[in-house]
Amino acid sequence: MEKLENFQRIRKIRSFVLRQGRLTIAQASALETLWSKYGLTVTQGMQGLKRDTVLEIGFGNGMSLLAMAQATPEIDYIGIEVHRPGVGALLHEVDKAGVTNIQIYQEDAIDVLEQCIPDESLTRLQLYFPDPWHKKRHHKRRIVQTEFAALIRRKLKKGGVFHAATDWEQYAEHILAVMDAAEGFENQAGEGNYSEKPDYRPDTKFEARGKRLGHGVWDLLFERN
Repeated sequence: MEKLENFQRIRKIRSFVLRQGRLTIAQASALETLWSKYGLTVTQGMQGLKRDTVLEIGFGNGMSLLAMAQATPEIDYIGIEVHRPGVGALLHEVDKAGVTNIQIYQEDAIDVLEQCIPDESLTRLQLYFPDPWHKKRHHKRRIVQTEFAALIRRKLKKGGVFHAATDWEQYAEHILAVMDAAEGFENQAGEGNYSEKPDYRPDTKFEARGKRLGHGVWDLLFERN
């Protein structure tokens, strides 16, 4: 019981701050008219994932996710983002491009994983440039923790991959330590090492910003064994 209570207390710590921002006319229109076509909610429950499926947590403005979906129409993509302008932007661009293999949640990622994604169903789970919560007192808000690793292991197929990327070296070190220690994963670059950027990952808006600031970029790929 004590362990359950501890986990529930940890679970209440959100890994994001909801900054809604101002919607453009196109984003607002997309949210109003296109959500029923591409949007999903936690209340709909478990999804039946029939094809290879890639899930991305925190897709930002969604342009890199859209590029991947266009490049691989044989794969289904699920994007999760809590910020309305980003959701509206992706809805607008997905519909304009006529892409049919993307669906979107505007929900907390942990809720989606726990309530909507069947176990052993994902081909890849992507976490690109998450908030690093660089102040030490905020490290508990980082989404990559021991509990998160256990959850995504359940959701990945055998041979499925967790792919993280960050432009904060200390967060890269944190992710590497958590995932190298996590049961049921193998670092594709070898324990303690970072991976080369895979060809399938486009540059993101946050990555470009980091490079302008002189940041490095670290990719980490862990396979469920």
